[in-house]
Amino acid sequence: MKKSVKILWITVLSVTGLFLLLILLVNFRIIGNMPSMETLENPRAAVASEVIAEDGTILGKYYQVDRSSSDYNEISKNVLNALIATEDVRFYEHSGIDPYATIAIPFYLAIGKKRGSSTITQQLALNLQADNNGTLRARNFIARSFQKMQEWLIAVRLERNFTKQEIITLYLNTVPFGDNVYGIENGARTFFSKDAAHLSIEEAATLIAMLKGTNLYNPRRNPVVALNRRNTVIELMQKNDFITAPEATSAKSKPIVLRYNKIDHNKGLAPYFREVLRDELKVWCKEHKKADGSEYNLYRDGLKIYTTINPRMQLYAEEAVDHHLKDLQKVFATQANIKSGSVWKNWQTYVDRYMKESDRYKAMKEDEATDDQIKKAFNTPTRMKVFAWKSFTEPELNELDTVMTPIDSIKYMRAILQAGFMALDPESGEIKAWVGGPDFRYFKNDHVAKTRRQVGSTFKPFLYTFAIMNGMQPSTMLPNEPVSFPKYNWTLSRNSEGSVGGSISMAGALAKSLNLVSAYLIKQLGPQAVADFAKNKIGFSADIPPYPSISLGTPEISLFEMLQAYTMFPARGIITRPIYITRIEDRNGNILQTFAPEKREVISENESYTMVKMMQGVTGPGGTSARLRFRYGIQSEVAGKTGTTNDNTDGWFLGFTPQLLAGAWVGCENNFLHFSSTANGQGANTGLPIWAYFFQKVYADKTLKIDDKATFSIPQSINSEFYQPFEDNVKPGAEAPDQGNGNETDYTEGYDVNKLEAEADKEAKKREEEKKEGKEKPIPSTMPKATYPQKPQQ
Repeated sequence: MKKSVKILWITVLSVTGLFLLLILLVNFRIIGNMPSMETLENPRAAVASEVIAEDGTILGKYYQVDRSSSDYNEISKNVLNALIATEDVRFYEHSGIDPYATIAIPFYLAIGKKRGSSTITQQLALNLQADNNGTLRARNFIARSFQKMQEWLIAVRLERNFTKQEIITLYLNTVPFGDNVYGIENGARTFFSKDAAHLSIEEAATLIAMLKGTNLYNPRRNPVVALNRRNTVIELMQKNDFITAPEATSAKSKPIVLRYNKIDHNKGLAPYFREVLRDELKVWCKEHKKADGSEYNLYRDGLKIYTTINPRMQLYAEEAVDHHLKDLQKVFATQANIKSGSVWKNWQTYVDRYMKESDRYKAMKEDEATDDQIKKAFNTPTRMKVFAWKSFTEPELNELDTVMTPIDSIKYMRAILQAGFMALDPESGEIKAWVGGPDFRYFKNDHVAKTRRQVGSTFKPFLYTFAIMNGMQPSTMLPNEPVSFPKYNWTLSRNSEGSVGGSISMAGALAKSLNLVSAYLIKQLGPQAVADFAKNKIGFSADIPPYPSISLGTPEISLFEMLQAYTMFPARGIITRPIYITRIEDRNGNILQTFAPEKREVISENESYTMVKMMQGVTGPGGTSARLRFRYGIQSEVAGKTGTTNDNTDGWFLGFTPQLLAGAWVGCENNFLHFSSTANGQGANTGLPIWAYFFQKVYADKTLKIDDKATFSIPQSINSEFYQPFEDNVKPGAEAPDQGNGNETDYTEGYDVNKLEAEADKEAKKREEEKKEGKEKPIPSTMPKATYPQKPQQ
């Protein structure tokens, strides 16, 4: 043998041996980051957690990478055929590595052409490495060659341990489709608003075309290039006999028709709800462990969170809020002190605070700008985009390109009216709709559960309930006279509209929301006893100070808690804690936890029905919510209560039908920004219309099965005639007396507050001891024991 031939053989054998040795070292994980077989059999690609509505549709997602997962039978054959025709025509013939394509590589390189040889299985192997080890396709030739060996080995292992169906499904669940969207199901929903099982030939080809270049062939960004690439895919499908020539011709003739619906946390249905839910789920993930002992990751573990939100009701709720605020904002903006900006004259410290909290200020500080430079910048007109009402059906249009100083933009945005709205089934506690504000893109504060505001006269039903429990009845006549509280150095001399004198039934007083009667009731019952009832019996977590002012609604309570408390009226005395999650599943459909409502009886069925009938008087001809009938045409059985706080700062309406309970709050973030007139600022004009618009749409949608003919069920021992609001000799009331509802400090002027609180605690303890010993004092004689008329025997 010639020396040269001998050297050649030694070289070839040495290279071959070295290659085989490297293969073995990589295979047995001695060198490199070869994933274990266990990892390959249980790929942990990051999958977005999904928030699922009552009807099974997806409300939103929590993710770092927006990825979905599908089963083989959930993917259209058009997708599978397009993928194989484009990426790997011999997919069902090879064992992970296509020998023909691999051998052909040198020949293509020799003629200066680049040709991919990776099979679908090899591409999946690379995707799995990227997911498990953070490894991307190496650009260095040596590193890429080493990585290629890993791909071959992983591909062979995958073929040995998975079926072809499992491999192609796993591949389609790991590939990107542009716009940070991963997985065929997610791609189908994002670009065509349909599931992957129902993609047409041309739609499947469009998505598979994107695999060659997710940005270049993205039909949203580059429609012409994407169309050409799609047609190439269709031609390959025809060439490889997956479709016929007429089918290919028909598909190629069609334009790309996108129904783009990228789920963005700032957009879509129920963004405020999803943000509140996110906070709760973060806590849940910390408290619950996986089988390996690690915590669940909300952004990677593909949890499925099933909620009670009804998408149709949610849409109607959002439209109702936007519809009313759009009109109400126009009225508010024309108010003299808002229009001129004079309202900020005494509140400059707030402006300075908001300026320092802004991103612009923080960025300038990081750039070491001086205070003078920052001040100048904030007072220099600048082009910017701000929130502005334009449409209540297309929220994305509600913004304005304008020029104003950053300081003026702060004042402008703070003067945008805010709102909170929630609707739920009072029996089951299931929340059907949740609107935390006008636009989550611009206003992040949730005004359903995260914000507490003074509740005004919406608190009065609890006071009246306590009076009913202590022997009063709807027909009991009460004085509409000035009420003094010597202990608190305060006298309430008239109602909000100026009326004083005479008497009125308790039902009539609630219907007209008369403050004099509320003050009389709390004087008879005792502020401490009413506060204890609200805290210990109803279960408010908010502070309920034992002062006379709570009769006028000074406690600060969230809309969520108020509606929770109101469930006892339509639910026959039972308070149900609202729920919005029914169950949580892992990515494989295993149930991790189910949720059920918490219920507890607070008052009797008779007492709850008594209050329902009295609260129906609020929506009657002489009640503060009469416009519900004559202006908005709601003729169903409705009970509820309006509420307005001091200086028209907060406007409320909480109302319920036999099937649905809902409530609305309206106001500004800052208390000093408010309507100057009760006509515009009262709850009947701010909160009530949102409730009315919502119910108009709910009643019109017969698929929701909310019956406008439903009636409140009457307990056997109650006669409904007992609840008419007797006496009509007093003008309609309102909730905000001109001198203001005030707060607890208004009723303790000249007194030692700590001493008063100590006395109140002492009285409460004494009353508790008397109750235990059976020596509790009788009901005051001014409150006759109720005598419920019995229905005639049949």
